[in-house]
Amino acid sequence: MTETVPRVKLPPPFPDHTQLPESDGTFVKNFQEHPQSIILTDSIGEILQQRHPDGEYAIGQDCGIYWRETDPPEKGAEAPDWFYVPNVPPQLDGKIRRSYVVWREHIAPLIALEFASGNGDEERDKTPLSLSTQGEVTKPGKFWVYEQIIRIPYYGIYQINNSSLEVYTLVSGFYQKLTPNERGHYSISPLGVELGLWQGSYQNQSQLWLRWWDEEGNLLLIGDERAVLERERAEQERQRAEQAESIVEEERQRTQAALARAARLAEQLRAAGIDPDLDDTV
Repeated sequence: MTETVPRVKLPPPFPDHTQLPESDGTFVKNFQEHPQSIILTDSIGEILQQRHPDGEYAIGQDCGIYWRETDPPEKGAEAPDWFYVPNVPPQLDGKIRRSYVVWREHIAPLIALEFASGNGDEERDKTPLSLSTQGEVTKPGKFWVYEQIIRIPYYGIYQINNSSLEVYTLVSGFYQKLTPNERGHYSISPLGVELGLWQGSYQNQSQLWLRWWDEEGNLLLIGDERAVLERERAEQERQRAEQAESIVEEERQRTQAALARAARLAEQLRAAGIDPDLDDTV
């Protein structure tokens, strides 16, 4: 008699980015957030291309990072205003990323940035995940999730209303506040860049912007700035070429004038009965 082996019901697999909500339904809190994300992404593009010639990296802008399964799913996600993840494909199976799912990828973002519209309390919230005796889950703070769960090596908080920037780095499992260098920038050494504030105009807004510099303190330019710089270089090259052409023309004119003077002198000598073509050394 054959025994029937009971079927074991397996738990459903963890969902991936196509099965999780791509938005928590909240709206952007100010008009600066989207341009701020764009200027960061645009200006660091060349650096990331150099570090990832294979294109294996992803940048998220106000996208969810799922770190635990919850009901509803959005409660298990945090959405930094800007973050960069190295060594992951920009798409998954040919599909545009809807979110970043930690339990699927197992690679933490290298840096996450928050643009705080308020006083920054939400971005500095260290409340840990906990369960009350009544079974209620305490919502953890962003700071705690980034530090203790996702373990993002660099975390920056740009407080827009007072133009202040704080940058933290993981040291022995806890965030330690970094001190800016002599330029007022914060070194993000794994990327070979510095993060700081820049006063200028971008997309019709003049204010302080969060931007990147290289390790020598040179501002990393966005596409429009690079185009302007290239036009200036082309104009300088054109002017140098014109100056060189002018010098050649002046030299040609001097040579022609010298030849004309020599010709007049020869005529004068012939008029005086002297043949200028005879070699007087004989």
